[in-house]
Amino acid sequence: MKAGKIIIIIASGVVAGCFLLTRHPSGFQERAREAGIAFRMHFLPKEQGEPFHINLYDHGAGLAVGDYDNDGREDIYFLDQRGSNALYRNMGNGTFVDVTAATGASIGKHISVGATFADYDNDGWPDLFITTTRGGNFLLHNTGGKFTDVTAAAGVSGVGHFQTPVFFDYDNDGYLDLLVTNTGQWTTDVFDSTTGAYIGKPDLGTLMTTPKEFNVLYHNNGNGTFTDVTARAGLRGRGWAGDVAVFDYDEDGFLDLFVPSMFGRGQLYHNSGHGTFTDVTAETLGRTPYGAVGCKVFDYDGDGRLDLLVVDMHSDMWMGLDPEQRSLDLARRTSHQRFLSPLGPTVQQDAPGFSATVRQLFAQMGEDDTTLLFGNALYHNLGGGKWQETALPAGLETLWPWGITTGDYDNDGHEDVFITAGMGYPFYYWPNSLMMNQGDGKFVDRATDLGIEPPPDGIYQHDPIAGHQATRSSRSAVVADFDGDGRLEIVTNNFNDRPYYFANRFPRRNYVELRLTGTVSNRDAVGAVVRLWVGKTVMVRQVNPAGGYLSHSSRTIHFGLGDHSSVDRIEIRWPRGIVQTLDHPAINTLLQVREPPH
Repeated sequence: MKAGKIIIIIASGVVAGCFLLTRHPSGFQERAREAGIAFRMHFLPKEQGEPFHINLYDHGAGLAVGDYDNDGREDIYFLDQRGSNALYRNMGNGTFVDVTAATGASIGKHISVGATFADYDNDGWPDLFITTTRGGNFLLHNTGGKFTDVTAAAGVSGVGHFQTPVFFDYDNDGYLDLLVTNTGQWTTDVFDSTTGAYIGKPDLGTLMTTPKEFNVLYHNNGNGTFTDVTARAGLRGRGWAGDVAVFDYDEDGFLDLFVPSMFGRGQLYHNSGHGTFTDVTAETLGRTPYGAVGCKVFDYDGDGRLDLLVVDMHSDMWMGLDPEQRSLDLARRTSHQRFLSPLGPTVQQDAPGFSATVRQLFAQMGEDDTTLLFGNALYHNLGGGKWQETALPAGLETLWPWGITTGDYDNDGHEDVFITAGMGYPFYYWPNSLMMNQGDGKFVDRATDLGIEPPPDGIYQHDPIAGHQATRSSRSAVVADFDGDGRLEIVTNNFNDRPYYFANRFPRRNYVELRLTGTVSNRDAVGAVVRLWVGKTVMVRQVNPAGGYLSHSSRTIHFGLGDHSSVDRIEIRWPRGIVQTLDHPAINTLLQVREPPH
């Protein structure tokens, strides 16, 4: 009888195992509904519906990750254009619960854009900063799991066409300062009271020639207030900034910035350490993408140095609206190519007068075409302040990209890249990309065979627009180990649609995670660089603020270890210069590390 029972148990286990393998194949599984995420991002129908206009309302809204209640589990904050933002608490069992009303995390009727969690006052509770389009920005102070609006008292209530907010400690005083990126005056002064929005300008030509607006840098005074120091710091920028990458590119101990431009060249700003920044783009990076939206730093080739990826959306707008999809085949054939202008493959690149036409186009915009490239850029960090652009040989040229998340999704020891893409109605469908790192400096898009594409509910939304099918499209994305199993999940905020929650179903492999708490440095440890050694192999990660485009991913450091069963040492370089070493740390766990006093 015992043998018979054992046989039955084993047989049942085999059947259950086969079922699970079929239901959860290797890769990702989209399960937002199962996780209890009922949020939907709502667009403005008078801007992006039947009377479709090309303006920044079509950029959608973002999302942010943070442990707002300090229970050790990462929560998600979704932003909306027409409706309430939503804070979802992670219940720790694979599900989330909407706690927006209970926590005071809503800001009412505003066109929300980007958000970030940050402990700006070092009290141990992550606060929340939110940008809007012409509705003012908001700083919500966390008072122990509930939020209070302190915007006016803190002095950060700017009004404009703002995008990504980023907290980082530019002067190493232990308090997080705030940079808010800004774009241009792409709305009119006509206010639509039915949607609570200013009417947007109608077309791409008008958009590109509209007056610019500029970034704002706020210095944290250490007493709950901020001072606008933009002019002194030299970070006003060149307009049309949607994102920012924060990293110490020359390793001099002070955090530098890369700020991409949606219409024009990006800017790499060197931090002098004395409260000022200098644009060093030309001599350091060379050409930069013309129509960039998202950017991210990560070590793509495993050489122990942080590299920079910039994705270019607006260089891919050569196909026009094209509701009949006549350019779809051309887009598919050329999606991994780079061209000599934003006119793409629609013109002969070597035709007589082509160069003169391009120069004239950019002269009208106040730009020099010799400083630009038209496509994604991957800047390989060669060390010593030298960089080499390598997007094409690395396989990271893509079409219609918006946001970037990076992480070792399969825990093989190499960081991968997820890129959101597509325009939605009235354009044809374009898929998101899951660029898996091959470990040799090259990437392969495996979105289809690893569960990212196509969407489980199909490429079209349920409700038509103007009698036509409306394609789905993603805008921003975040990454975090939401269930604490050592595997990274991906969450997107989709345009006029529900989010995707991609649960990680890759086979389990070894990993190690670190959550850092600053004591001398800022409490969030933003800017800390962590290196891990296994034999001669070195991996590097950074504690990042918001970035990737309207998104803030987890600040928890994650290393996939592949087949390595132990780690020799981990070195943490804290933002204020303290170096801490962990010898032979435990693996397959989350390490809580506090900054030592010296």
